[in-house]
Amino acid sequence: MENVSSLFERFNDWIKESIVVKLLSIGFLILILMIPSSWVESLISERQMRADDVIEEVSGKWAASQTLTGPVLMIPYKQIEKLDEWSNGVKYTRLVETTHRAYFLPEELNVNGSIKPEVLHRGIFDVAVYDSKVSIKSTFTTPNFAKWNIPDEQVFWGDAELLLGIKDLQGIHENPTIISAGQSLMSESSANLGFNLQNEENATGIIVPFDWKSREDVLKDVNIDLALKGSERLYFVPVGKSTSVSLAGDWASPSFDGKMLPTTREISENNFKATWKVLSFNRPIAEQWMDADQPLSGNDFGVRFLIPADQYQKSMRTAKYDALIIILAFVALFLVEITRKVRIHPFQYILVGVALIVYYTLLLSISEHVGYNAAYAIASAATVLLLALYSITFLRVRSLVVLFSSVMALFYVFIFVIIQAEDYSLLIGSVGLFLITAVVMYFSRNIKWYKEENINH
Repeated sequence: MENVSSLFERFNDWIKESIVVKLLSIGFLILILMIPSSWVESLISERQMRADDVIEEVSGKWAASQTLTGPVLMIPYKQIEKLDEWSNGVKYTRLVETTHRAYFLPEELNVNGSIKPEVLHRGIFDVAVYDSKVSIKSTFTTPNFAKWNIPDEQVFWGDAELLLGIKDLQGIHENPTIISAGQSLMSESSANLGFNLQNEENATGIIVPFDWKSREDVLKDVNIDLALKGSERLYFVPVGKSTSVSLAGDWASPSFDGKMLPTTREISENNFKATWKVLSFNRPIAEQWMDADQPLSGNDFGVRFLIPADQYQKSMRTAKYDALIIILAFVALFLVEITRKVRIHPFQYILVGVALIVYYTLLLSISEHVGYNAAYAIASAATVLLLALYSITFLRVRSLVVLFSSVMALFYVFIFVIIQAEDYSLLIGSVGLFLITAVVMYFSRNIKWYKEENINH
């Protein structure tokens, strides 16, 4: 029994003193802590989705993001085809009349827009909306049906219409003003323009019917004044053979994106002004076509008024480094434990790991109120302070507590630099990890990983 007891004590001592067992236990704890780490990332995604839902909800009540397509001139016409039929061995020729639609894009399109953005609040979330005044001046040439060998007698000039695609008709809060040749024209809304103007199944917009008698009545210039509300962005499709768009508004940080970037832009502290110049050579759109769908979408451009809500993206990027922070913290404690002969219980490792995970929920919750940078400073300082106070209970020596706290603060500064310098994050991260590895190698150089036995020769 004494031998068994002795063996048990020796085994117990080996468990306590073995570096391999300590490393295995630390590795196991890190794997266990990865489970709540994944929950943190799910929480960040959930909050991001909640913010998107709020934006969608507010936009639905105000008006969605807007894209203006057109104007496009539509003129129906008829085709007469001869069909040969046989009856009782006798050949008959029958005339079949079918109705089609022809579409014509303007020769010149000039758009001037004045935009007044504002911020609506829903709880802790903000949504950018706007009210705009848009003036559209379009110039058309006389439709050329001769290109398709269609005589004027087969063209229904009296059924011609001007089509203007508007993504969300809810945004129209004043009657559009349409003027051509000094005359005011009536317009009506449509839930289906009858053509795929916006690459949607049912393109919405307004229709301006004409009552032309012949080719001579075709109006060349059409001016449209539109009061339009929307959310987040205002885009245009360059349908003119020569398209010019000028936008101005009181927003300090607009984002110009889409297929084309502005040719000129001016951004001051409180407002912006931008102009686009697009030629027919810059977009793959035919000037006129018949019936078949003409894809006008994919060429749009404009301005976005998104409020920078990068706390979710940055919090998610920060959470990607949770495993690295936990590993580095545990390695630091392990080196202190081995080199300074300090005993740290696995439960104390767990509490340190839990504090490092709770840090991310703290960062997320605070960032929703004060922004990412301030939240990062607050959460990092609070976590480092918590770890410093807790480490006093097992490190005991003040110099070790200061060293451990400084190392943790350095880790958080390192991660913050990586997050901010997005273009150089890989370079900074690689160099930083290389230096950290070198430091770990240096401080572990004198550790006796195996017990040395004295061999007498």
